[in-house]
Amino acid sequence: MAKNIIPTRNEVPASDKWDLSTLYKSDEDWEKALSSIKPLTEKVVAFKGKLGESSDSLLACLKANEALEKVIETVYNYASLQHTADESDAAAQDREGRAMMAYAAAESDTSFFSPELMSIPDEKINSWLNLPEFADYKIFLQKELHHKPYILSEKEERILSLQAESSETSYKAFSLLTNVDLQFEAVHENDEEKPLTQSTYTTFLHNPDRAVREEAYKNFYKGFVQHENTIASLYAGSVNQDVFVARARGYKSSLEAALYGNKVPESVYRNLIDTVHKNLPTLHKYYSLRKKILGLSELRHYDVYVPLVKDIKCETSYDEAVEICRKALAPLGKSYTDILCDGLKNGWVDRYENKGKRSGAFSSGAYTGYPYILLNYKTDSIRDLFTMAHEGGHSMHSYYSKTNNPFMCYNYTIFEAEVASTFNEELVFEYLLREAKTPEMKAYLLSMRADDILATLHRQTMFAEFELKAHELVENGTPLSAQVLRKIYRELLEQYFGPEMHFEPESDMEGLRIPHFYGAYYVYKYATGISAALALAKRVTNGGDAEREDYFKFLKSGGSRYPIESLKVAGVDMSSSEPIQAALDVFANLVTELEKI
Repeated sequence: MAKNIIPTRNEVPASDKWDLSTLYKSDEDWEKALSSIKPLTEKVVAFKGKLGESSDSLLACLKANEALEKVIETVYNYASLQHTADESDAAAQDREGRAMMAYAAAESDTSFFSPELMSIPDEKINSWLNLPEFADYKIFLQKELHHKPYILSEKEERILSLQAESSETSYKAFSLLTNVDLQFEAVHENDEEKPLTQSTYTTFLHNPDRAVREEAYKNFYKGFVQHENTIASLYAGSVNQDVFVARARGYKSSLEAALYGNKVPESVYRNLIDTVHKNLPTLHKYYSLRKKILGLSELRHYDVYVPLVKDIKCETSYDEAVEICRKALAPLGKSYTDILCDGLKNGWVDRYENKGKRSGAFSSGAYTGYPYILLNYKTDSIRDLFTMAHEGGHSMHSYYSKTNNPFMCYNYTIFEAEVASTFNEELVFEYLLREAKTPEMKAYLLSMRADDILATLHRQTMFAEFELKAHELVENGTPLSAQVLRKIYRELLEQYFGPEMHFEPESDMEGLRIPHFYGAYYVYKYATGISAALALAKRVTNGGDAEREDYFKFLKSGGSRYPIESLKVAGVDMSSSEPIQAALDVFANLVTELEKI
């Protein structure tokens, strides 16, 4: 198969695909599991009105609900993974749609649980929680009761659950539009016409030929500009949904609604933005340095991703990348690296791009089956090696969480997840820097690491600020349009990139193409995550068995603690701005080293 031809899904070898048989052996087995959701739901509903009768009644309902939730999670994971592997596959779309409908129906039918649980007198429920038979459910119940101030009546909860499926419409339409329907004009490279996709776009922006970067950038955003009003409307719909749910439950804002469940103070979010703002001069200094190193008379937005060291060629096969991860992550011990690398080679990963496949990468860990990873791995992009390590960190976090916790409290928060992933990236960087044979390679790695920290800390904070501004506009009565959203985003671009950067008329369309914006207040966790990860990586590599064991306590805690608490166990306090400032200091040191080189 020609290197530049993107294969269809059925042309991809089985060895390059994930093995979903740990979920279901066949689509027929999946269908059977799907059909079991309704009777399992009925078993839970049988306890309606009886939760407060006795501890035995509540316990029996919890066990029935656990059985239901396990099936729903597995059914949806299987369908979702198939769909993301090929979003043009009608059968996969159908399965995911039916899984979502079954989930929504079960949520609606069991919506009595939370209001009824909250109606049990505190003295009674607290005495039950201390019974030994409630050991597997105690943490789950405590976290449920934390939401008591914002739980509505049974009828109101049912109404909210009935609209769960329709609330996903904005994201689903955005994903189909941008990953399947949206077509981009080809890019010309070395007198050859090459396809431009969501996945290849990043590769083109790393191209040392500025003409290639410019054409890819303009062709890419031209495609989005043609649909700007549609995409803006989809995002506005998502924001309005967030505001609706927050107001319906009685939160003072959508930000409070997003953070309350994990006991993350709003000050963590706002301190992140404020601390990054205070350090923007260092970021502007970096862009000035980039302009100088690249020898440009003016810096354009399509110049910020190209490697600063032009002559370094990095071709890394998939198997070579796995072995680099094995060596780099050695400080975590042989057991960790053996489990991860065996999974990367045998069934956890969907490795390469194919037509219709979702762009980017993710880890999808569940209680049943492998902690699956979607990649679009390219051998000529060293960043994809870091992506492998990143997603591997997620999956190993899932592995340790599910093997050390009961189902009802195994699932960790996204706030914690980004720590485990970026921790792995930092160890890979440190390993490659130690192994670098030439000053040029060291310069290449330093510049790449500076770019990675910038992308994860500064850029995700900019995204987080955009989300906050968009939601606050709606909450204050201002409707969102393409013009309003683009204006907000352009102002942020100019603030964060500084005076050296020259933007194109279409540059502010970047704010309308970010998939994570459809999961509100998600992206700030990348920034807090890398800050915690840098601190913990330093602590583990400079420490001994005790420091490593503290980190594994964090990985194994799953959902048994709130995220701020679990990170304190690992050795870092994210309730303060100190880890953020320390991470920004790491970036400043990298910029200084690059200046010297």
